[in-house]
Amino acid sequence: MQRWEVLGVRKTLEELKRLSVQCRGDILKMTYVANSGHPGGSMSSIDMLLALYSFANVYPQDPWNEDRDRIVISHGHISPAVYSTLAAFGFVDRDEVIAGFRHPASIFEGHITRGIPGVEWTTGNLGQGLSAGVGFALAAKYKNKNYHVYVVMSDGESAKGQVQEARRTARKYKLDNLTVLVDYNDIQISGHAHEIMYVDIKAEFEAAGWKTVEIDGHDFEQILAALKIARDDGHPTAIIAHTVIGKGVDFMEDKPDYHGKPLNKEELEKALAQLGIENDVEKYLEMRKKLPVETHKKIKLYYDVRLDAGKARVYDKATDNRSALGRAIADLAVINDNVVAVDCDLKGSVKLDFLDKERPDRIVEIGVQEHNAAALAGAMSADGIVTFFADFGVFGIDETFNQHRLNAINNTNLKVVVTHCGIDVGEDGKTHHALNYIGAPLAWYGFKVIVPADPNQTDRVVRYIAKEYGNFVVAVGRSKVEPIRKEDGSLFFDENYEFKYGKMDILRDGTDGVIYAIGSAVPHALKAHEILKSKGLNFAVINVSCPYDLDEEVLRKYSNFVVTVEDHNVLNGLGSLIAQKLFEMRILPGRFIKLGLDDFPVSGDAKLLFKIYGLSGERIAETIVSKFQ
Repeated sequence: MQRWEVLGVRKTLEELKRLSVQCRGDILKMTYVANSGHPGGSMSSIDMLLALYSFANVYPQDPWNEDRDRIVISHGHISPAVYSTLAAFGFVDRDEVIAGFRHPASIFEGHITRGIPGVEWTTGNLGQGLSAGVGFALAAKYKNKNYHVYVVMSDGESAKGQVQEARRTARKYKLDNLTVLVDYNDIQISGHAHEIMYVDIKAEFEAAGWKTVEIDGHDFEQILAALKIARDDGHPTAIIAHTVIGKGVDFMEDKPDYHGKPLNKEELEKALAQLGIENDVEKYLEMRKKLPVETHKKIKLYYDVRLDAGKARVYDKATDNRSALGRAIADLAVINDNVVAVDCDLKGSVKLDFLDKERPDRIVEIGVQEHNAAALAGAMSADGIVTFFADFGVFGIDETFNQHRLNAINNTNLKVVVTHCGIDVGEDGKTHHALNYIGAPLAWYGFKVIVPADPNQTDRVVRYIAKEYGNFVVAVGRSKVEPIRKEDGSLFFDENYEFKYGKMDILRDGTDGVIYAIGSAVPHALKAHEILKSKGLNFAVINVSCPYDLDEEVLRKYSNFVVTVEDHNVLNGLGSLIAQKLFEMRILPGRFIKLGLDDFPVSGDAKLLFKIYGLSGERIAETIVSKFQ
């Protein structure tokens, strides 16, 4: 029996060597045809990729088979190597790759994209791939699946702090189903990696508790042997593969110039001749000319959410929304094995302590590592786990902005639940007043934001988002609030209430004007309603829990004198969204007043801050009276 058969791979060593030459030619051709791309790193990574896709349990004819191994390519700019490898194994059409690379009508984008057969995760922002791999490996554990997770990453991104966060997490959770391959070519855009920012990659993995193996990244026997060792050694393992950028073409080797620059016509001719490959790029240039001037169909991957929402809770006394949120998550996890929450050392504050007491096996404690937590939570959510990422607003929204942007690009199923939003945090001051929980997620296309008004609505919202595939932000404050009641004193969101996304709640009717309020501002708007009523002014109060999807019928009916109130940045929150919507509807209110925060607030008791910044019931009423004519 030959050594390659012992290692359990699909291709013989001779076949892999032949494919390595073919793929190097494909890399050079597609980057030339597109006149852009990253050929150098693609050529240093190609041997590892070919060996990996030959070794791993992957299924070209059934690429989303649930039992497949997950392969995450962290440095997504080596897409030419990935696409050529996928073509070599029959996942995609080789001609379509070479002709369509980086063309808007082609799925083969400049950085790899989730949804292409064989591609698990969209990458490009360096330093996040290992976190995604950790997320996939955790998902496998929670699902009791035996698939292995492989992460291929660059040496340059190893300097990032999030990479170290991910290493620690993998060790903590004993992810023996996780293997990393580092393309150690020692080249970055600006020169040699060890000169730009030296990282002892081997030592850092070992310091985090990983096993390591060092190999020649261009020797197929060494690569395959290392993969077998890593798969079977019972630890998270890093394979440090020493490679050469531009490997295979002498004038490209170890040259930073070719990191992100395609060859010109003469260089291509020379390089292909060295490789012994026919120069047929004219064929692909002609194919490219025939591609339509349009964007390709968006690739989306999702799964059917199977989940028991359980029995809703009803709160009749003052309770903080965060407790209702945490209580509902725990309820869901107790009766559903596919519900998991990710915490960043805040479980007592974000109320995941309920979950920790009742289902401790369904909480992932990451510590103060928000970037890694947000990324791995996104990957878990994309792999069949209904995942809640709980954090304070300033950390879960502002600090992890780019991680959630990448989650959105990956069409994840993440439930970002953030507490301590707005000046309701009070004494914590400027650094902890989250003022962008409505505005920031607008940039994460596809995310939906819900800001519930009281504990009863919060409970229903959590149960709703758990059942719906998609990315959500649920933002709540810190303080206890009285449950919202109708004018007769009964609960507004009672046991019969069912949350419907986009529905506005008319809490009080009125004919003189309307106060649109959101979240922690709602009780103050109701107080303003009572004060105005005593002065002979009848203003409606409408709870807007879904600021991105506004009810046109309600806006049309209540639009003569409009006041918006929000515990949020007044420049990009509820007021701005309603103003924009009214403009689009060609409605010009007689008056339009936006009340919110126009600067970083000071530290102090929340009740005082609401008064100081014009958001208390008394100050809202005072403003309206002064403007009412």
